[in-house]
Amino acid sequence: MLWNLQKARPLWITNLQEDEIEEMESPRSPGQLLNPALAHSLSVASCGNIFSCGAEDGKVRIFRVTGVKCEQELGFRGHALGVSQVCFLPESNFLLTGGNDGKIMLWDVSSEVEKKHKSPTKHSHRRKTFKRAAYTKQSGNSDASLKNEEHGKILPKLSIEHGEKVNWLLGAKIKGCQNILVADQTSCISVYPVNEF
Repeated sequence: MLWNLQKARPLWITNLQEDEIEEMESPRSPGQLLNPALAHSLSVASCGNIFSCGAEDGKVRIFRVTGVKCEQELGFRGHALGVSQVCFLPESNFLLTGGNDGKIMLWDVSSEVEKKHKSPTKHSHRRKTFKRAAYTKQSGNSDASLKNEEHGKILPKLSIEHGEKVNWLLGAKIKGCQNILVADQTSCISVYPVNEF
């Protein structure tokens, strides 16, 4: 929900379950279960009008706020299980995601978001807008990576096998170097250095 805090009412509402209805109509492999699209985490990019949502269905969704309207700019399968955390790195469109599958991934969503950028205009009407986006599977093959990027698909720039469900993550510079801080179900904070990406 996008809220008008002065009037204490929502300006915009979306239902992530709508993606589920569309996917249920497409063919699925036998025995495949469907996790509900419950929102677990939100993160706002430093530009202030782009935000991401990580959901229980394993998808990451990127939205753009334009006036009193939000539109989904991008959606992709980020993890095999629920996406427990999303976090934009400061001053960039690099997005960190952590999942219940124990993986941490770094995504560069700038090219996809900039492709679909529309000039901001203020809208006086309050209607729900939901833009469908294509979802892709990840591939480790470098040739497939090139093909997917050419067709506007997004692949992770970095993938870390953390091994535990990610409860919290943050991108932080420590002594001038970019790091990823991760909290899981243990009592320790893990620190992963991020080299040039």
